[in-house]
Amino acid sequence: MNDRESFKRASAAALRFLCYRPRSEAEVRARLGRRFPSDVVERVMKALVEQELVDDPSFAKLWRDNRDSLHPRSAAAIKRELISKGVGRDVAEIAVRDLDDQDSAYRAALKPARQIELADYSTFHRRLLGYLRRRGFSPSVTRDTIARIWDERQASTSPPQGAR
Repeated sequence: MNDRESFKRASAAALRFLCYRPRSEAEVRARLGRRFPSDVVERVMKALVEQELVDDPSFAKLWRDNRDSLHPRSAAAIKRELISKGVGRDVAEIAVRDLDDQDSAYRAALKPARQIELADYSTFHRRLLGYLRRRGFSPSVTRDTIARIWDERQASTSPPQGAR
């Protein structure tokens, strides 16, 4: 197979890989590196970057937005995910800089809190604690979120003042 044919095949493989979801430069490079020579991979990567089909800062922002809206996690957890995808630490740091862990933890905890609505405080606390910790939230954020949801739950179930 000549060099031009290799480039075409590698480009087609990269585009197929990118059509499922956006990818980091490192993900595409690793995928192509399994089947094609490094000089061909470098040329394809250069073309993809020039065409803005591979852009780590955009990928990081999209990943962060997706995670934050669909499966809230702590900024640190999202940063670790981005780094594991091959995004540079500085790019990952910039992508998660404006995330609010308090808000993310609250949104993350609402659904499991509804599922354990009838639980006593000990069970409620234990389950939400584990749930939020697995999503990377710090102990202080976790503690504040659990207290907030418990207080909201107690306020909504207690009888109004002056009721007989």
